[in-house]
Amino acid sequence: MLSIEASCHEASLLASSLAQAHLRGMIPPSPLDDPHRADFAWSRYWRLMKFMGLVTLGVVAVSLVLLYRMDGYFSIHFFIATGLGIGAAMMLMAALMGLVFLSSGSGHDESIADPLEDERPKF
Repeated sequence: MLSIEASCHEASLLASSLAQAHLRGMIPPSPLDDPHRADFAWSRYWRLMKFMGLVTLGVVAVSLVLLYRMDGYFSIHFFIATGLGIGAAMMLMAALMGLVFLSSGSGHDESIADPLEDERPKF
């Protein structure tokens, strides 16, 4: 029990030191801290998600029609599971890639403090 409390205490010390370092300017601020840039980035993300939702609906519909035409003797549960599986997989991929685009496009990726930057070989 003592080790859990000690590790929690160390984690809180690390978090507070990182917060103080950010306030001192050692860690550059994220562009997403600016409300206007954040609104623009998030609106672009949600526009991408709406578009991918429509694409996903189309792909699910086409795949279910093709499955029905190839051999329509499946249970309704097969079609429900197939549609939900394809839809969930596509929306999960769209959400994760959208977050990658949001992070990269807003400049959030470049605003990190890399403690190992000096130790990397320079080419």
